[in-house]
Amino acid sequence: MEIFDRMSRRKHEQLVFWSEPKLGYRGIVAIHDTTLGPALGGTRFWNYATDEEAIIDA
Repeated sequence: MEIFDRMSRRKHEQLVFWSEPKLGYRGIVAIHDTTLGPALGGTRFWNYATDEEAIIDA
């Protein structure tokens, strides 16, 4: 997966990945556009079959 190409096509500014191994938690935050400053967003708590599915959804 060419992550930077995918980000460019979808006009993402950032994809942030983190994990908390003790809790079995892994997360992705997608920042789409900050041109107009802070905005509202949504959060999903979902178990994806693959990391790629999670990135596509973000």
